[in-house]
Amino acid sequence: ESSMNKLSEDVNFESGTPQFRINESMDRSAPIYNVYSQNDLTDDLVGINLLSGEPKKIRTRDEVSIVFPQDIIFSLISGTASIVGKDHQGYLYTQNYVRIKPDKNIAPKYLIYLLNENRVIRKQFQLGLQGTTVLKYTLAQLKEIELPSLPSLHEQQIIGEVYFKQLRVQALRKRVADYKMTVLLNKLEGVLEDERSSV
Repeated sequence: ESSMNKLSEDVNFESGTPQFRINESMDRSAPIYNVYSQNDLTDDLVGINLLSGEPKKIRTRDEVSIVFPQDIIFSLISGTASIVGKDHQGYLYTQNYVRIKPDKNIAPKYLIYLLNENRVIRKQFQLGLQGTTVLKYTLAQLKEIELPSLPSLHEQQIIGEVYFKQLRVQALRKRVADYKMTVLLNKLEGVLEDERSSV
């Protein structure tokens, strides 16, 4: 008797709106939605806007799936999960994303840590991708993921917090490193300019 729980036993899933079904409207009074993207998800994960450029927009009167801050969103493109940040309030999410609602015995940040980092789960994802021509995850596959036995809720919360803090620190370090690199390259170009002008 396996004590492994399938993800579908502990969480609910809500698929995003299929993009090809959205009727775009020309009507100026119709609502405009920003479309949630992979860059938005990555930014939400590290808690810093590093990548988000101008979001893609869709104007429609259709009922569409939108995200709210604190929602857990899983990308079927990258196989990663994140918590939606307040900057992305009301963004439309497409069928490439799934909203995950865990029940009370799973801490949201811990669930994201598991989906993104746990070796056993990552292996299940990799096996699920084998033999598919398009490297894309599916909702069916997500539902079948078996969770390892969970620590206490308190421990989950601590691990989840540490995980998110660590991602943020790494992102900040990368940002500093990228900035230093830019400064260095600019200096080098400046030196070369001086050399050229003195010749």
